[in-house]
Amino acid sequence: TFKTTYLLCLLDFDQYWLPPGVTWKDMEQLADSNRPQPQDLLVALPLSLGFVALRHAFERFLAPPLCRCFGVKKRSQSAAGPFPQLEVFYSQRSSHPTQVGLKKTTRQVEMWFRRRRNQDRPCQTKKFGEAAWRFFFYLTAFVAGLFSLIDRPWFWDHRECWRQYPFQPLERAHFWYYMLELGFYFSLLLRISVDIKRKDFMQQVIHHLATIILLSFSYCANYVRIGTLILLLHDSSDILLESAKMFHYGTGWKKTCDSLFIVFSVVFLVTRLVIFPSKLIRATLLLSMEVFEPFAGYYFFNILLLVLQVLHIFWAGLILRMVFKFLKGKLEKDERSDEESVAEEEEEDNSEDDNLDQSRDCYWEKSKETLNSRLSALTNNCVLNNLTHQRLSLPNRMTKSQ
Repeated sequence: TFKTTYLLCLLDFDQYWLPPGVTWKDMEQLADSNRPQPQDLLVALPLSLGFVALRHAFERFLAPPLCRCFGVKKRSQSAAGPFPQLEVFYSQRSSHPTQVGLKKTTRQVEMWFRRRRNQDRPCQTKKFGEAAWRFFFYLTAFVAGLFSLIDRPWFWDHRECWRQYPFQPLERAHFWYYMLELGFYFSLLLRISVDIKRKDFMQQVIHHLATIILLSFSYCANYVRIGTLILLLHDSSDILLESAKMFHYGTGWKKTCDSLFIVFSVVFLVTRLVIFPSKLIRATLLLSMEVFEPFAGYYFFNILLLVLQVLHIFWAGLILRMVFKFLKGKLEKDERSDEESVAEEEEEDNSEDDNLDQSRDCYWEKSKETLNSRLSALTNNCVLNNLTHQRLSLPNRMTKSQ
């Protein structure tokens, strides 16, 4: 059977997955329902597809009424207008033309490409739908995780995460907590190509992959206790982030959004830069050594945690930059956003139109002045020529008259 074959393949790698002196046969002293098994991870695959379908239904049926409640509106965008040659260049070569790409890039061409890019950008309602979906999941996962962990001894004393390791029974609540989180991150990875892309797109991909690998490995190696604490810690700040985004996309919620952003910044910096390395990484690096000696899985697990910490530092830098702009009153949008502001673009378009009109008016005024000066000069020349001609022809006329 698949189970027997899979376990036989893993028997030769028990020294990599389990501490020294422990084999898969030793794990059989726990009942099948009480110990993590690698084939359990297959449950996350249908769950991820279920999350994709549930998200589609959420964004289609629940997000629109929520948008109306929060006052989220679609911004009007100026149409780029029909231009077949530029459309071919835009779709086949580049959406940001340069002097090299096009033989000459005029203001009108730049304006057309800017408006064309704005047409392909997601509207506010799509951004709000994505943020609302993540908010409701993180809120549900955090409440469920906190409820299942608040009365466990390892929630308060991290040494309990390693007591009697790896012979620790797996509770059904923690099994489903793990599987739901794993299925959710699988769904994010499946949808990442169609979601709104931001400047930290690659960091998001690395984060999702590292999270999936961490969850999978920690489940198979029975790192479930420390893994549930890591999940709970991450969900706590993600709730505030997504709620701040929801109020940001709405109208009339500026003070609420600013307050949530301040709270989120404090919670993120405290949980990701203080509690995570000082408590959880310390527990996996140092406290675990009180129970077993280092092995390959120990190094692998901690390396992945350090990768997450590097990503936390990267995002903390973006958040601190946003806080700095917020204190200076210049915070306008998410630092991770990779899109050009539609409103700013339209203002630039209008200003450029005005500049073009002004330049044409100035050119016409200068042209009129030049024309008038030339006409006056020509008139003066004609008058002078006539006077000179009359003066020269006067003796001849006098002679003829005489």
